[in-house]
Amino acid sequence: MRKSPNRKGTGDRDSLERVTAQVVDCRRCPRLVRYRQEVARSKRAAFRDWEYWGRPVPGFGDPGARLLVVGLAPAAHGGNRTGRVFTGDRSGEWLFGALHRNGFANQAASVSKSDGLRLRDCYIAAAVRCAPPGNRPTPAEFRNCQPYLEREVRLLSALRVVVPLGAVAMNAFLRTWRAIGHDVPVPKPRFGHGVTLSLPPIELVASYHPSQRNTQTGLLTEPMFDGVFREALRLLEGGREQIFSREAAG
Repeated sequence: MRKSPNRKGTGDRDSLERVTAQVVDCRRCPRLVRYRQEVARSKRAAFRDWEYWGRPVPGFGDPGARLLVVGLAPAAHGGNRTGRVFTGDRSGEWLFGALHRNGFANQAASVSKSDGLRLRDCYIAAAVRCAPPGNRPTPAEFRNCQPYLEREVRLLSALRVVVPLGAVAMNAFLRTWRAIGHDVPVPKPRFGHGVTLSLPPIELVASYHPSQRNTQTGLLTEPMFDGVFREALRLLEGGREQIFSREAAG
């Protein structure tokens, strides 16, 4: 197993709590450190009374989760403000609404870490843990964060379904899956909303990211987004109804 950043040693027992602590303390990417801290200082006028988190944002959810949702990175005035990925931004409104409607969350919205949100059978992580300028992490920043996702995937021992939000998140997960010793098709599978890939012992169900660019243009609609999580639920429950056709690029 490849040694991850800040690990104390291969003989130590890893845990999601350890990953969380090490993510929060991470300073491996100087550009991201500068940006997240500057955003936390300058703030957005609507949130001027908030004390911004301004640090890397760890994953969160049910340690026994069978469903993993992978996003791109925290939003500058969302997760970077609240300290929890997808919390306090428009993308999160879509995500938590869909998770709630499909039984993976106890409420349909989340505005802060203390608002009572609980995930059920679901864990949410991101490919990059700091808010990036222009929402565009560099290849080096993806590499620096990948070991955290590797460890989370290893620690989610009941994992059966992964939903990456967007092509970039899908590619980041596939790199992670290969890095921890699993087979990934070559050439790389093509991204498409609703595409389902078999990556034993898991299934991957791809989705457009619920960004405002996608939701306001109608590229992603609420029924389309709900369909992804209905398919995830079907796979977890071993149902027979096929919502999406199975595709893989050649």
